[in-house]
Amino acid sequence: MKHISILVPNGENNLSSIAGTYKILTRANEQWKLKTVKPGYRIELIGTKGKVNFYGNVVTVKPQAFISDIKKTDLIIIPSLDHNYDESVKKNKAMIQWITAQYRKGSEVASICTGAFLLAESGLLNGRNCSTHWSAAENFRNRFPEINLQAEELITHEHGIYTNGGAFSFLNLIIYLVEKYFDRATAIFCSKVFQIDMDRQHQSPFIIFAGQRKHGDEVVNKAQMIIEKNVGEKISMENLSNKLNVSRRNFDRRFIKATGNTPTEYAQRVKMEAVKNYLESTSKNVNEVMYEVGYTDVKAFREVFKKVTGLLPVEYKKKFSK
Repeated sequence: MKHISILVPNGENNLSSIAGTYKILTRANEQWKLKTVKPGYRIELIGTKGKVNFYGNVVTVKPQAFISDIKKTDLIIIPSLDHNYDESVKKNKAMIQWITAQYRKGSEVASICTGAFLLAESGLLNGRNCSTHWSAAENFRNRFPEINLQAEELITHEHGIYTNGGAFSFLNLIIYLVEKYFDRATAIFCSKVFQIDMDRQHQSPFIIFAGQRKHGDEVVNKAQMIIEKNVGEKISMENLSNKLNVSRRNFDRRFIKATGNTPTEYAQRVKMEAVKNYLESTSKNVNEVMYEVGYTDVKAFREVFKKVTGLLPVEYKKKFSK
């Protein structure tokens, strides 16, 4: 019988991504066996300890098997971690080594949300695409510069490794895996039973852009402050670099190194975050908001907004407006 391992890492992790994954996959397994009369999968919670406590010992999870008991598994699912990544890695070194060994034996691996940090420590993501929660993106990029983070993507799939975005978007990843490991009919069944939208492709509409500040470049910091305080103005980056006494070429180089964006891209993101706030909390129409942030070209405005959020301004307002 084929095998799916849902990991229970040591430490304070996200219980919902463990319990939710187990619930959906076991229901998919039951449906699959009922409809196809095939053996299905053995689905187990796997760990290195007899029990793991959550939420200040309010809840205890008892893994059904130890990683040392599992010689071969077909799919490994890594749940979301808390934000103390150093501690999580320290407590789960044996699990990281086991993940690497199983992948080399042919297992596939899926990480949920910030579980990508645990997967990244294995080295299996080096040179590959990956997603994680958008709020952890800056931390992830700084820690793993050799990985191509795609924070706007809901799911990435490359060489038998799956990753997904943040929080409860793990439900979309599990439905995706149900379709792959069972079939589409079973995935549709689970999407209906658990009321999960199968059409989500990106986490872009949910990203809150806060800028990247943990870089230590004072010139770039000053530039960011000027851009953010003048959201309604069309700022000349040439004039801004002159004002900060650096050449335009050096200014661009330092800005990209510090933030991951060109100065122009950064200004666009700041403006689009302001647009999102206007659309969410005011009665202003799209054209009024466009002028508020310094745009006069409707087509250009719509193109930039859709590139950043994945939605047109009117779609975003309809989705998030009070």
